[in-house]
Amino acid sequence: MTEPQASNAPSARVRWERVTQRPLLGLTVAFAVAYAAPIVDSSASRSLTSVCTAAEWTVWACFAVDHLVRLALTPRRRAFVRAHWPDLCAVVLPLLQPLRLLRLVSTLLLVGRRARMASQIRLTTYVAGSVIGLLMFGSLAVLSVERDAPHGNIRTLGDAVWWSFTTMTTVGYGDHAPTTGLGRMIAVGLMLSGIALLGVVTANIAAWFIARFDKDDDEERRRTEAIEALTAEVRALRAEVAALAARGDGPGTGRVPRG
Repeated sequence: MTEPQASNAPSARVRWERVTQRPLLGLTVAFAVAYAAPIVDSSASRSLTSVCTAAEWTVWACFAVDHLVRLALTPRRRAFVRAHWPDLCAVVLPLLQPLRLLRLVSTLLLVGRRARMASQIRLTTYVAGSVIGLLMFGSLAVLSVERDAPHGNIRTLGDAVWWSFTTMTTVGYGDHAPTTGLGRMIAVGLMLSGIALLGVVTANIAAWFIARFDKDDDEERRRTEAIEALTAEVRALRAEVAALAARGDGPGTGRVPRG
């Protein structure tokens, strides 16, 4: 009796993911604040910038430790690495070239992977969070690389948010555009992400309509089947009445049917 219960118990890795999910989300908020503070406040002191940079690396280190612990708690480690190779790339990426933008990309990748593990997060909530996150971090990233560019025209946070919004929606008014190579790479990422999210939203809406139509079709099918069954019963009763009338035992004949 106890063996089936033990087999149904969650594994050590699953228990670890459940325990660390909320703390890692809290660290993500701390990373967002540390990343945004020196960019929004261009006159931030060197000490504040150093603290924010240390906070960013600390959050990345926490995600790296989380990945290593999950790997250690997994019996089939090769299969885990093959299935979670984006996590490994996100952990290794900042070590290849210690840029703040790489730490931003790696943290977003790790948060996205952990968020998809939570079954209570629905697709609509995930898409909305992705849109807000990309809009916010895309604006901050392009502002950090374009504000001091010699020929840049994205100088304020408002310009950066407007540019990110028009880029994600693939509108592209052209009043603001990145002039540096890194800024253009950010623009390409935002455009591809915007197209992907638009496709997800469109597919989600289409799936909702299809499910609604299928539900209506099922109800209509059940009504049709009920009507056909009732019609068959009425026909069977008519046939039985006709048979009784033919034998002279039916109503109107004056006879009493035999026991």
